[in-house]
Amino acid sequence: MNNNPYINVDKDRKEIWDMVVKRDIKAFVNQDWEMIKADFQEEEFMGIDARKKGDPDQWKLSFPNLESYKTEWLNQAKDFNNIRWAEDISEALHRITVLQDIEINGKAALLHKKFIGAVKKENGEYLQTDWQTLYRCKKINNRWKIVGITGYMPLAKNEITSDNLPAKRLPENAGQHETAGPYSPVLVVDPGKLVVISGQAAIDTKGNVIGDTIEDQTAYTLDNCRIQLASAGCSLDDVFKVNVYVTDLKMWPRFNEVYKNYFKDPKPVRTALQTGLLMNLLVEIEMWAVIKGIKPQGIPYSYRD
Repeated sequence: MNNNPYINVDKDRKEIWDMVVKRDIKAFVNQDWEMIKADFQEEEFMGIDARKKGDPDQWKLSFPNLESYKTEWLNQAKDFNNIRWAEDISEALHRITVLQDIEINGKAALLHKKFIGAVKKENGEYLQTDWQTLYRCKKINNRWKIVGITGYMPLAKNEITSDNLPAKRLPENAGQHETAGPYSPVLVVDPGKLVVISGQAAIDTKGNVIGDTIEDQTAYTLDNCRIQLASAGCSLDDVFKVNVYVTDLKMWPRFNEVYKNYFKDPKPVRTALQTGLLMNLLVEIEMWAVIKGIKPQGIPYSYRD
């Protein structure tokens, strides 16, 4: 899930993805600013906190220089790592982080890094995310540098509201065979607005197929699903039905190794078919969801921005 989707596609985008996803997460988990210090252009840096407000008049120039951002980053990294998590935090941060939209124009780049999904705590609670960061980058001396950030921007147009009822639940007497994969045999879906997304695949905004392996294509496809769901105000947590189409069911165990990390229990019901797909696609996924999201809780700045 932490594989770079641009490794065999585009050298510049590969470098950018490694910088703002792979290296950023590793540094944050290790509370080590020195790991990412060289990724910033200090003389030009400025950071804006959008405060999850859609109105730019409410945005704040919270970080007029890199030193102020560094101080907050280190404080929040410490607070974040003091939380007792119920899962590997590096894997979880990779799971909720989506970077697909990287616009490059000459030696300038604009990145849209999204945070979608939940991280489980040891006490059973979930930390919910639904925001994005805009990174402004420049290529300086043949290396990409971050020159500005606008963080904590609203992700979805539809408001996610609080509700005491789960969007889906497993019936008390439900059961299935012991060799079953990462899915539920049956779910009860509580009333709500339904969201249905068309089949998604490992295709970027330009129509290019991303990834040569079932693992890479599965991760990119599920990220595309998350983006589509977020546009309707829901997330993978609200999905109750998944249909999966693969070109070869021999790849099914490898598909499941990626898929199982994207869903918390109860996992959606699921159907899988072997079929032909367009171009060199290996997998296509469609989903049904119900809008009954959880109101987002607080999260350290680096992973709320």
